[in-house]
Amino acid sequence: MQKEIADIVIIGAGAAGLMAGASAAETVSAKSGGASVRPKVIILEKMPRPGRKIIITGKGRCNMTNLKDWQDFSTHVHPKANFLKNAFYNFTPYDTMEFFSRNGLETVAERGDRVFPAEGNSKDVVDALVKAAENAGAQILTGKEVSGIDVNGDGRFTVETAEGDTFVCSALVITTGGLSYPATGSTGDGLKWASAMGLRTVPCFPSLTALVPKGYKREEISGKGSGMKGHVDRCTPLSDTGSLLNGNRLKNVSLKISIDGTEVMDEFGDLDFTDGGLEGPLGFKASRRCVKALLNGSKVRAAIDMKPAVPLSELDTRIMSLWNGINEEAKNRNKSRDERMRILLSRLLPSDLIRGFLKYCPANDVKKVGKALKNWEMDICGYVGYERCVITAGGVSTDEISPKTMEAKAVPGLYIAGELLDIDGDTGGYNLQCAFSTGRLAGQSAAEKILNLR
Repeated sequence: MQKEIADIVIIGAGAAGLMAGASAAETVSAKSGGASVRPKVIILEKMPRPGRKIIITGKGRCNMTNLKDWQDFSTHVHPKANFLKNAFYNFTPYDTMEFFSRNGLETVAERGDRVFPAEGNSKDVVDALVKAAENAGAQILTGKEVSGIDVNGDGRFTVETAEGDTFVCSALVITTGGLSYPATGSTGDGLKWASAMGLRTVPCFPSLTALVPKGYKREEISGKGSGMKGHVDRCTPLSDTGSLLNGNRLKNVSLKISIDGTEVMDEFGDLDFTDGGLEGPLGFKASRRCVKALLNGSKVRAAIDMKPAVPLSELDTRIMSLWNGINEEAKNRNKSRDERMRILLSRLLPSDLIRGFLKYCPANDVKKVGKALKNWEMDICGYVGYERCVITAGGVSTDEISPKTMEAKAVPGLYIAGELLDIDGDTGGYNLQCAFSTGRLAGQSAAEKILNLR
């Protein structure tokens, strides 16, 4: 057991925490005479290694940021993007690229303004963040699970760990993330501490997650043991229909989402059928709104347009032309109508998709094939939960936090950043940039507080 007095303690060595640590140490050193007057900045991480969630981001490639300007970037941030504006301008996506370049990591911009490490390895991102924090003078302590936080009468904080260690500090930054991927250490600890210190939290729910169509999983065992309405555990076995669709990627399709009969989304892009359900860019983009609706007991329906560039009348004409040609070819081959229908569909759909498509859209009438392709409907009955969602929606209410400093309005010296805040973004680098921007501002603000106390 040990007791340490520190200037700043940061709980959570993820994207926001490591950035906060680097920024805090840099700021104090720079403004108080350089390296000879280094602050004591300690980052506590309960996992054996820092940055566990970053490692799995983007299937190991790590989409670090997105280069869109604020006007476009903000449309991908929910629910109150304007809260992020100060932090964004304080540390923009271009600042993020420069920061990583300065710490030995080159980046590349790809389609959709998305930025990745040049070698496509998420571990490089973690290494650069750790290097930046340690070179600035921050100390990273792993295997330190925080068990409690007290606000002392003198305005300082006492942080206790499960191992019996105690850390006393003048500024505390909490960056423990949300609830997604609990195996990486995100188990909602920060939410409990924030609530205990009087901060209001917004109910959390999974976002950027798989949507489960009705009949896709063995629903008789779906959600077993879960307390969330609509939750279907990722491990729930696929039904025969789900098995037929799993592994197919639909490119350049449109996805419409209706909630209680009202259309709320119509987007164009790529959609994946996976062992979870509907994923890919379109599935993830729809998931936030769909999950929230399912939790509220609403009915959610998805409609896929497989041929969005072709009007229905034109598609019908093309289908009838194909059908007539197939019938002509089949005259002397004794092919059944079902066989001819399968030939028709093979000329309109990827062969691996046909059997799954027919489970939802039985092709008994050639005149209805075009409409089925333009409006492949499926009810959404559930979603994959925190066990495999990318991000947590909800968290510490932004009304409780100063957007200019990331300091809690009611608890001086306490700063909140990253996924713990009630801010989440679409897929495409937005969430990590939110973490970097809010972490940067929280670290700088904590350092300014320390300087003012000296």
